[in-house]
Amino acid sequence: MRRRRTAANMGSGPSCESDSRRMKTETQSGSYGDLFPVPLEILEEILLNLPHNEVVGICRLVCHQWKEVADSESLWRERCRREGYRPSDPSKIPNDWRLFYFLCKKRRNLLENPRGEQKLQGWQILENGGDKWKVEGVMVPHPDVTVQINFVTSYGMCKKAQLIDLEREGYNSSFMDHFQPDIRISDWYAPRWDCGSEYDICVELLNHRKRPIQTFDPQTVLFEQWNDQKWCQMTHVFQNYGPGVRYIRFTHGGRDTQFWAGWYGIRVTNSCVEICPAVDS
Repeated sequence: MRRRRTAANMGSGPSCESDSRRMKTETQSGSYGDLFPVPLEILEEILLNLPHNEVVGICRLVCHQWKEVADSESLWRERCRREGYRPSDPSKIPNDWRLFYFLCKKRRNLLENPRGEQKLQGWQILENGGDKWKVEGVMVPHPDVTVQINFVTSYGMCKKAQLIDLEREGYNSSFMDHFQPDIRISDWYAPRWDCGSEYDICVELLNHRKRPIQTFDPQTVLFEQWNDQKWCQMTHVFQNYGPGVRYIRFTHGGRDTQFWAGWYGIRVTNSCVEICPAVDS
């Protein structure tokens, strides 16, 4: 039978006498874990059923033993299992299960209105050439069948941007500087089959003064006339970018290359910027 451990003896030394001295000292100092010893398995189950923010912000402050349980790898690995958070590649095991849990919990697209379902809401229009930006239904099915709308460019350069404030999104400066979690960007773009076009994207990690720390700025993508008009995906992962990142600026757009009136330029949709665990980026 597995020996039952209690929060009172977790982390104790080999000597019963030393355990007794430690318990007496901690009881005198008001350690609730020693006043009310709880089997380790029961304490862990209790913490697994409490909100994650209470476990970190309250429970781990009760006493030394509760802190060890609240910080234990087994607790957060089990929490991930119960809530369905697992690495996309099973062969890659997280180095820190608690960090993995919180990154999964907070993971979401930080861009507003990425598909154009609210027209141009949330986007700053930097360039609006030709007949300007337009939002319309997709010409060919997108790989994600839920994507039914895209932004369309015209014969003059069209560019739009969003500035993401990481502090406002829940990623404070100490977290970003200490952990430097992976930042994954993704963008979908497609040409019209009957018109040449070009696509541009630039994503910048900015400091508190909104000056670039690291930039992803690939070469312009060109499409010839009479192409297959299939959807293409642009992706990039920022890693080991150093301290100081406070904002992310996402900019993309393009135009048609034949100067046709109307909206024959590049189409963009389903753009994404997310903070994610390293094993899943």
